[in-house]
Amino acid sequence: MHAWLCENPVGVEALTWKELPTPVPKAGEVLIEIKAASLNFPDLLIVQNKYQMKPALPFVPGSEYAGVIQAVGDGVTHLKVGQSVACLSGTGGFGTHTIAPAALCMPLPEGFPAVDAAAFIMIYATSYHALVDRAQLKAGDTVLVLGAAGGVGTSAIQIAKAVGARVIAAASTDEKCALCASIGADATINYTTHGLPNAFRDAVKAATDGKGPDVIYDPVGGDFAEAAFRSIAWRGRYLVVGFASGPIPSLPLNLALLKGASIVGVFWGDFARREPKANAAMMGELAQWYAAGRIKPVIDRTMPMAELKAAYAHMGSRGVMGKLVMTN
Repeated sequence: MHAWLCENPVGVEALTWKELPTPVPKAGEVLIEIKAASLNFPDLLIVQNKYQMKPALPFVPGSEYAGVIQAVGDGVTHLKVGQSVACLSGTGGFGTHTIAPAALCMPLPEGFPAVDAAAFIMIYATSYHALVDRAQLKAGDTVLVLGAAGGVGTSAIQIAKAVGARVIAAASTDEKCALCASIGADATINYTTHGLPNAFRDAVKAATDGKGPDVIYDPVGGDFAEAAFRSIAWRGRYLVVGFASGPIPSLPLNLALLKGASIVGVFWGDFARREPKANAAMMGELAQWYAAGRIKPVIDRTMPMAELKAAYAHMGSRGVMGKLVMTN
């Protein structure tokens, strides 16, 4: 097998493509031949030693991938050789093969392409857990999605629309706004042309007829967080999903008091660990939604696994719309 190996987590430039012995799965594990692996923001942080999870060196990055099972370890009864699966294990995806915990593998139904499967679990699980579970989104609610053209942003638009909500998508270019509209957003706001703080708030106010959004989905953090929160509706729910822009914002808590609003943390990974049955039920429903055509990952582009460093550079340029997927 071959894989991109991180022996010194000082950045992407230190990754090397190496031939390694093909591992044998232990009890509770499977060996997967990787067909596709998506590139996510944590995959950048982890090779810079900036992610909360710090794997033992050396390691193969690549948190999310899809492929075909080549071997199963002792005790694995729900998966078999030749079966197609998707997996989100945190590491191991940027190679030709990997060992994965069987418990983390999602069996794929017929007709689920590897590229879509490799771009599925992280974004849809995060957005469903955020919007349906944590925010209790219902038909008729209005959702403001920040960073709406990214992976989790596009999934949030689709899930909100599947629930029957109205969606306002905020993104940084007209091209990204057009993408959001094409997948169902009812209105868009270009935050480059609606600068902080008043112009952005005025745009949100205009898009909601002065009421404000019932739910704000924020995977970005940074400068727009407070302006967005100031626009929230009475009894609104502000979903803290992530901080893709870098800075972690500080929100004035008096705003929560004045709006009767909730600040709601979203940590899908720990939800999956603490509430595995609820998570499994959620993933089953999402697979059904995919089969019914209600959701489908937006793929910015696919690139050969050998071009991983170029893919990292493209992601760093903030030009990615949807998901970037590496293929073998």
